[in-house]
Amino acid sequence: MDSKLYTQPDTGPDPSAASVPSLREAVYAKLRAAVLDGEFGPRDRLAEMRLAARFGVSRTPVREALARLASDGLIERGDGGFFVTVPNLTQLKDLYELRVTLELSGIARAIEDSSVRHDPAVIAAELERWYAMREALPPPDPRFVVHDERFHAELSRASGNPALTDALVAVSERVRRVRMYDFLTQDRVETTTTEHIKIMELVRDGRLDEGYAALHAHLGDSMAVVMEHARRAMTQMALHAERL
Repeated sequence: MDSKLYTQPDTGPDPSAASVPSLREAVYAKLRAAVLDGEFGPRDRLAEMRLAARFGVSRTPVREALARLASDGLIERGDGGFFVTVPNLTQLKDLYELRVTLELSGIARAIEDSSVRHDPAVIAAELERWYAMREALPPPDPRFVVHDERFHAELSRASGNPALTDALVAVSERVRRVRMYDFLTQDRVETTTTEHIKIMELVRDGRLDEGYAALHAHLGDSMAVVMEHARRAMTQMALHAERL
C-alpha cells in the first residue's frame, strides 16, 4: 500500500519517516538539474559513489535517483554504469516531430474551438519578460535554451490544456542536450528573441492563423531543416561538451 496514502492508527509520528522521501526527492531534483544543465558530458559515467560524495548522502538515494532518471529517459545504462542520454539522429527526428506537433497544438486548438481563449495574464507576463530581454540581450550561452523552453511552455500553458503543456515540457527536456548548442552565437539569440515576441504578440491580438504560421516557421518549415539544425547542434555538442 502506498505509504503516502496510508497512516497506521494509534501510532505516533516517526521522525525519520518524513526525512526519507524528502532526501530522496532532494537528491533526485539536484541530479536531474545537473543532467539537464549539461554538467555531465556524454562520456561521463554517473558513478554512485562519486555522486553520493557530491551530495553528502549514502548510495541508496543516488541509486534511486538514477533509476528515476533512466525512467525519465534522461540517462541510460551503458558499459560500466549510467550515462547521459544523447539521442541519435533517428530518435531525435522522432522527438522533434513530437515537439512540433505539441507546440502547434496549443494554437491549433484555439483556432478550431472558438471557446478556447489564451490566458491574457500568462501572455502578458511572458511578453514583458521577452521585452526586457530584448532591451538587454544576454550573451550567447548554451543555457539560453532554458529561456527558450520557458517561452514555449508558457505559450502552451496559456492555451489552457495542462496535459499538453506537461507533454511538451517532457519532450523538450529530452532534446535539451542537443538544442542547447543552438544558442552559441549572438545573432541566434537575437533572432530567437525577436521571433518569440512576434509570435506572442500575434496570439495576444487574436491573430491566431498568423501566430500559428509564425510559430511553424520558427520551429522549422520542414523536417529536413530541423534535422540539419540537429546535426549542427550535435556537432557543437561534441565540440563543447568538455567546456561546460
